Amino acid sequence: MPPQHGPRRARIVFSDSAAKQLENITSEADFHALDRALVVISVDPKAGAPIPGNTAGPRLRQYTDDVEAVRILYFVTALRTVVVVAYIEL
Repeated sequence: MPPQHGPRRARIVFSDSAAKQLENITSEADFHALDRALVVISVDPKAGAPIPGNTAGPRLRQYTDDVEAVRILYFVTALRTVVVVAYIEL
């Protein structure tokens, strides 16, 4: 019997502002916390709550991990294959 694979993950990309925020992270603990949160939203892009607002552009979502104290604002492409991280808060 062939091995079973886990759920397909979406690819994570960062907006320019989120990439700058990522460059400023120096703590290994913060990297670990961010990595855990990114894995969650890559496996399940609907994990975050929708942010109310205009429906003209991509629908922003917010994922908050209270244990790791991480907040990520992101949107998902139409085919749910790419998650674009717009903002990181640690």
